[in-house]
Amino acid sequence: MRILVTGKNGQLGRSLHKLVSEKKYDNEFIFVGREELDLSSESGINHYFDNNDKFDIIINCAAYTQVDKAEQEAELANQINHLAVKQLASIANKQQARLIHISTDYVFNGRQYQPYIETDDVEPQGVYGKTKLSGEQVIQNNLKSNAIIIRTSWIYSEYGNNFVKTMLKLGNELESLNVIFDQVGTPTYAGDLAKVIIFIVRSNTFSQTDFKTQIYHFSNEGVCSWYDFAKTIFELTNTQCQVSSIETKDYPTPGTRPHYSVLNKSKIKQSYNLVIPYWKDSLKQCLDK
Repeated sequence: MRILVTGKNGQLGRSLHKLVSEKKYDNEFIFVGREELDLSSESGINHYFDNNDKFDIIINCAAYTQVDKAEQEAELANQINHLAVKQLASIANKQQARLIHISTDYVFNGRQYQPYIETDDVEPQGVYGKTKLSGEQVIQNNLKSNAIIIRTSWIYSEYGNNFVKTMLKLGNELESLNVIFDQVGTPTYAGDLAKVIIFIVRSNTFSQTDFKTQIYHFSNEGVCSWYDFAKTIFELTNTQCQVSSIETKDYPTPGTRPHYSVLNKSKIKQSYNLVIPYWKDSLKQCLDK
């Protein structure tokens, strides 16, 4: 079994690498970053696959994720999140490989007030969300079978740059901090998502050929605002920083973020008989590391 994982230097890529190392699956997995496989280059993608043996599974963790910067770098975001994904889907189809692709809650407009299911209407509000949705669509159009798209939200981990690490840094530097309270969703610990991906790869359903391409939602359980998230980080770490709540309009950004993006996980839980951890429990686990 040869399993390719893109985005080896990202939060999810590093979490997957740690997990497969612990499970002694190293010999099956090949992790690549932009040094080996540059998704910003069509010719670079072709060169990599032309010069490597075929893969049984491709797990695409790589993405352009800078929501605000994407508004100025729309072409680059579209190349990585859309056009490169189209190439990967075509290559997977040619190699008869199965594909797992990570997508986002930003495909929704955020105006709903009940958790989004996979079949809800999509209406991304910014360049990042639009390019990620285009990536989903090219997979569905090019791989009618043997692909899984997992939408997730608010990813954090002990690796890279993320909200938890930013709050810890600012909380130790400042006496007070303003955090948005009217954007509501669910944090996702990358370590938990990595476990689910490995579980799916190892499942009997995924090992069967020609299963219908599916979209699933995954985040941790529970609901919170960014304000709640920050308060909990400080409480669990005894950080003495005063947190005040503000509205989105008080902190304008170039990229539009959904006000409500809670994901309904019933489909993935039922399909794979999963028990998903509560977000505060996973946050404690991450902070301990």
